[in-house]
This record gives sequence, structure tokens and C-alpha cells, in this order.
Amino acid sequence: MEKQVSAFVPNFLLGMAGGIQYLKLKSVSKNPRKASENTLRGILEYAKDTVYGKEHHFAQILEAKDDKELYALYQKNVPAQDYEELRPYVERHKNGESGVLFPGKPIMYATTSGTTKEPKWVPITDVYLNSVYGKMTKVWLFNFIKNRPKVFTGKIVSIVGKVVEGYAPDGTMFGSVSGVTQRDCPKFVKKLYASPADVFAITDYTARYYAIMRMGIERNITLIVTANPSTIVEMQNNVNEFYDKYVEDIEKGTLNAELNISNEIRDAIRPYLKPNPERAAELRALKEKYGTVLPKHYWPNLQILNTWKCGNTKVYLDKFKDSFPEDMLHQEFGYFSSECRFGLVLDDTDNTVLFPHFHYYEFIAEEDVESPNPRFLQLHELQKGKRYCPFVTTYAGLYRYNMNDLVEVGPSFENTPTVHMIQKVNGIVTMTGEKLHERQFIEAVRQAEKELNMPVRFFVGFADLGISAYHFYYEFDNPATTKEQAEQFTEKVDEVLREVNIEYKAKRESFRVKDPVTHRLQHESFETFKAQCIAEGARDGQFKMNLLMQDEKRHAKFKKLVIE
Repeated sequence: MEKQVSAFVPNFLLGMAGGIQYLKLKSVSKNPRKASENTLRGILEYAKDTVYGKEHHFAQILEAKDDKELYALYQKNVPAQDYEELRPYVERHKNGESGVLFPGKPIMYATTSGTTKEPKWVPITDVYLNSVYGKMTKVWLFNFIKNRPKVFTGKIVSIVGKVVEGYAPDGTMFGSVSGVTQRDCPKFVKKLYASPADVFAITDYTARYYAIMRMGIERNITLIVTANPSTIVEMQNNVNEFYDKYVEDIEKGTLNAELNISNEIRDAIRPYLKPNPERAAELRALKEKYGTVLPKHYWPNLQILNTWKCGNTKVYLDKFKDSFPEDMLHQEFGYFSSECRFGLVLDDTDNTVLFPHFHYYEFIAEEDVESPNPRFLQLHELQKGKRYCPFVTTYAGLYRYNMNDLVEVGPSFENTPTVHMIQKVNGIVTMTGEKLHERQFIEAVRQAEKELNMPVRFFVGFADLGISAYHFYYEFDNPATTKEQAEQFTEKVDEVLREVNIEYKAKRESFRVKDPVTHRLQHESFETFKAQCIAEGARDGQFKMNLLMQDEKRHAKFKKLVIE
């Protein structure tokens, strides 16, 4: 294995750059009320002369004498909203118009699944990229050193998206913000990556995991960064399947010729490949000793594993329990989405430290989420242990944007509350970031009915974290519908879901979401289910249910209603 190297240079440089931003974060966090007012005023001043700013009277809002009046005027003039309300403004930017949501035009877009067939195009401004993804990334890297000083004595395995996935009509790129962040990281950090960014352009996921792990397993890895812990599971599955091939490639300095990888990408990878018979011998000895070779065997010096640990992702953690070195820090990735990097986790808890100097945050208490006129709370009004739905205003054109998440408040960082993710809300289910909306599931079933001429009386879907798959239940109009016909119906539903949800498509192709499981329901299944719920105390007049859920109790009831 490679020898550990001195971490003096990265530790010193990140200690300077990240340390300065960390001290600023601590300073603004001492007074979240003042920070919130300053940030909102800053964003409104930045965007007051834009189309959106003029339509929503930003200049008049800025005349507020104090923070209470500022918030009241902002709430009066700017509605709380989802992406669909902002989409027309984003479309104008995409078609080349400047100064619509913010001054100028986006420098890129991040794409993610929307509630309709059209994906969300989340604009990223230069201000947002340089502050949240620039300055705060330095804090993130500095934080690794604080927790594990030897974290940069080896190489880094970082799983990110492709930097450029395509272009808007006006020529502005869209792609992965994580990929851009890695591309723009300091040069001394970039040298530590075990593989080139070109690997993320490999479209075949099996080949992509192979290339990443073939280069990674050869080296002394001390840091792994990937948001989804399901990726860790798939990486190890790849190791289990191709371990001997890795060893052969490492010994010869090659990359499996049978893999579906373009010559262009192979050329970019070639400098990372040299014959290494010594490491190949070590890996063969590990397999002879342990049989199943785990990360703690091939990466014994690993310092930090950085993934999501909150919300639904917890189920994946059990799948690699005891697979990593005992003294390694498994750090929560933090509350993070394509729309907004909410903050950072700075310790060994699940609590995300917020950025009150870059985002303006609002919250609705969990019990008020369904209220037609909820009370919006300010950052300094949150209570530890309570749950809230967050709304965010950013320097990238999101105004009172509903994150559709439920978060719980943890202990304060200085005087600013921290939060951690609990689950998605409002009809959105996600096991590993696919963010599948109930509306999309309904659309897929209706299209399958139409194309296959197989009417359905009732249907429902459940996410099963244990197997990382969806269970689809159907009560067909024709009681003679066979298991094989039902399976064909599910294949069509799955096909449509891939078309309408780019995140679902990506997770299916990367094996993080497995094939859906098909079930046929008995006659009057919904009526039977509802009667059971009412018998258990549910009120008939208030009874309602989603058609796509992650709810083990309700799922258990439908399991009893299937046709064997």
C-alpha cells in the first residue's frame, strides 16, 4: 500500500482559508436575529431591480424600520412557494433573459426532479457559488482536519455528479453542483483524488463503480465523500463481484477491457494506472485471509467517511456496519439539496450548522404544516427538539422557497439552532435521493392503464428501505389478471417513472433503487383497509391516505390483502 504522506501543506493552507471563514461563521451565529435581518436585507438589495424584485416590491420592503416590520412586509408581498411558481421566471433565464430573478444570468443550473414531468432547473449564481460553495467548502475541508488531523495523509475517494450534463437554450450549462465544487476545489486538494473527474462521465454504472474502486482500492484512502450511503453499498457490491479482476488490473496497470468505457475516458484514466504487483500481492493475501474483503481491510488508515446518516438513509448504514476501521469518523454529510446547501455538520453528531449570513430562513411548525394560514417563525424563534418545515431565501433566486422537508432542531451552535433531516413531506417519498412524488406515481399508473388497456380500481405504493425498492399494489378491474400481466403493468409504470423523474431514473440505473415488486390486491381492498383503520379509531369524515408512502403500519395491512 502507498505510504502516508505529510499533511502539512493542506493542513496549513486549509487552516488559514477555512479557519477565517469558520471564525466568521461563529461570529454571525452569535446573533441569529441580527444575522437574519442583515441577510434578508442584503438579498433584497441585491435583487430589487430585477423583474421579480420589482413585481414583489423589494425596494418598498427595504424601507422597513426594524426586523419585525421587514419580515411582515416580506411575507405580505412575497408568497411562500414551491418550484412551479418560480418556473416561469427560470424559463425566462434559460432562454437568455437577464435580471429576472437576480441580476444578470445564472452561471449554471442544477437539475433535480420536480413534481411534474419537467425537472427543476435550479439556477446557481456566481454570488451563491463563490460564497456557499466556495467559502463554506473551505470550512468543510478545514473541519475534516479539526476532527481528524491525518485526514489528508492519503488519497480521497469522492463520488460526485458529472460537471456538464447539457445546456439550456441560451447555452448556459446544467450539471452537478457537487461536480463543480470538486472541479473548483484548491489544487493541493485536487491532487489527492484517487481518480480523475472523467470517471463520472461513464454512463454504465457498473463500469463507473468498477473504475472508481479499481483505482481506489489500489491506494491508501483516508477520506471518502459521497452523500448517499447507498453508494457505499453499491461500491462494496462491485468489490465483491470484481475483486479478482481489480487485482489483475492493478498487477498489470490496466483497466478491464470488457468494461463499457469510451476510449476518451480511458485516455484520461491512463495516467492513474501503472503496474503495481506489490499491491496486487497484498490484495490477494487479504482475500486468502478474510474471504470477503471489506474496507477496513483494504483501507485500514481511513480517517473519515462522509455520507448522509439522517432521515431514510439510516437503513443503509446497517448494510455496512462493522465494515470500516473502528477509529474512523463516520460524519453526517449535512442537510443539503440541489436547491440549497443549508449548512454543514462540524462534529460527530447529525446536527447541521446553518449559514445565517448567506441564507434567510423561515420555518412552519410541524403541527401547522396543513394549516391554510400558518405562522412563519424566524430562526431565533425555533425550539430545541421541535420539528419544522423550512423555507429558504437565497442569493440564487429562491424566495420563500418550500423545501418540502421536515427537520428537527438540535442544540445551538453559538446561539443559532442546528437542524437535522427527518423526512420529506407533502406526498414526496425518497429512499436514496430519488424524491418520487405521489403525483408522478399516479401519472405513471394512469399511463400504464391507457397503454396496456388494463383498468385499475385501486392502487398504492410503498417504499421499502430494507430492500431499497418500491412495492406496487394494484386491484385490477379484471379479477382474472395474472401475475405475469401484473408484472408487465409494473414494468410500464417503472418505465414512465424513469421518464418523468430524472432522480428516480438515475437511482434505478445505478442500482440504488432496485426493481419494483408487484402485488395483486383482493376485491374491494381499499374498502377493507379503510374499515380496518376506522375500527382502530380513525374518523370516517377525516379519513385520507396518500397513494405513495413510506409507512410500515399501513404497508403491513396491505400485505394481508394480496392475492397469493
